[in-house]
Amino acid sequence: MGEKEEAVRETLKKYGQEHLLLKYNEMSAEDKEKLLEQIQEIDFEQILNLYENTKKEIEVGKDKIEPIEYVNQFKLSNEEREKYIKIGEEAIRAGKLGFITMAGGQGTRLGHKGPKGTFKLTEDKTLFQLICETLKEGSQKYSVIIPWYIMTSRENNDETVAYFEKENYFGYGKDAIKFFKQGELPMIGTDGKILLDKNGFVKKAADGHGGIFEAVFRNHLLEDMKKRGVEWIFVGGVDNCLVKMCDPIFVGLAIEKKCLVAGKSLVKTSPEEKVGVFCKRNGKPSVIEYTEISKEMAEARDKDGELLYGEGHVLMNMFNIKGFEELEKNKLPFHSAFKKAEYMNANGEIVVPDAPNAYKFESFIFDAFSSLDDMLIMRVKREEEFAPVKNAEGVDSPETARKLYNDYIANK
Repeated sequence: MGEKEEAVRETLKKYGQEHLLLKYNEMSAEDKEKLLEQIQEIDFEQILNLYENTKKEIEVGKDKIEPIEYVNQFKLSNEEREKYIKIGEEAIRAGKLGFITMAGGQGTRLGHKGPKGTFKLTEDKTLFQLICETLKEGSQKYSVIIPWYIMTSRENNDETVAYFEKENYFGYGKDAIKFFKQGELPMIGTDGKILLDKNGFVKKAADGHGGIFEAVFRNHLLEDMKKRGVEWIFVGGVDNCLVKMCDPIFVGLAIEKKCLVAGKSLVKTSPEEKVGVFCKRNGKPSVIEYTEISKEMAEARDKDGELLYGEGHVLMNMFNIKGFEELEKNKLPFHSAFKKAEYMNANGEIVVPDAPNAYKFESFIFDAFSSLDDMLIMRVKREEEFAPVKNAEGVDSPETARKLYNDYIANK
């Protein structure tokens, strides 16, 4: 027995996870090495704590929740608009804006095989292509190449890169696009045991959009951004084909307000809409999930009839590069989600559950906001900037996103 194997066996025994070597003796030398490395990468104390936290109820009642101030860009005076546009355009022309697309998911829920970004929303254009066209438009308008960083996952990285090569990077330029992988954490069964996948390796799941900070640092992307002169980083999801990342008013406002983080918000369609909303939590900027907010708070309105908690957070955030560095220093909390997960049981049999059976752990990007004293919130129009593709049919489906996209193009 080699030193590495012996050390791994001792660790597994200490934490009661010996089953992770269930298929070890049947593996090739290469796969044995891969499994041992997988296990050595696991922080078993963290896994133990995460499992214990699944047994605790979330306490929100002790937090002081208050409305947060926001800027409604459509109520700005012409003078204010011109001022912010001028500031923003100067920054964009100077190459100070970069863009990150979170694209680690698969298109499974849409009935699509492959990365979600390769899903064809229109007759001839995929989500990646539609986003790239917006970037190209901004680059041409301001005579600058806006660097595009695409966060993939272990599951879809190779296929995503191959897709871009096949499409010749949509004519945007290979040097302007960089791919990097999102982090992962092991999945855990209800008994606290780490799951094995169907091949006998550790079963992992992506660590949530809050993992973007660590992934950017791990892949040395801030160094690349600094070399390019980037000062502002817009972060959006691949499933929103109307994402408007090259927005001079937003950039100009953020610069003028000297903030480290800015977020675009959409006013809720109704108090019942299932979306997290920007708020102040214990005096700090935050997002409160729709599951946490009471009916009274959701329905409360100000003197103008606006919802007090109506600024929906829809993953359209922009970070000053200094803010990004500061936020990476604060390790974000992990939230557990109870999911259905295929796994290999102690008898080496593949189990396909028909009900949730395992915990996956994710951090959320908005949990980083609470380390700041304040942030800029700017309200935008849903029909101009938000056409999500999340479900196969019904709300936020290809059908609804396609209509929103076509309507936007028609009225542009």
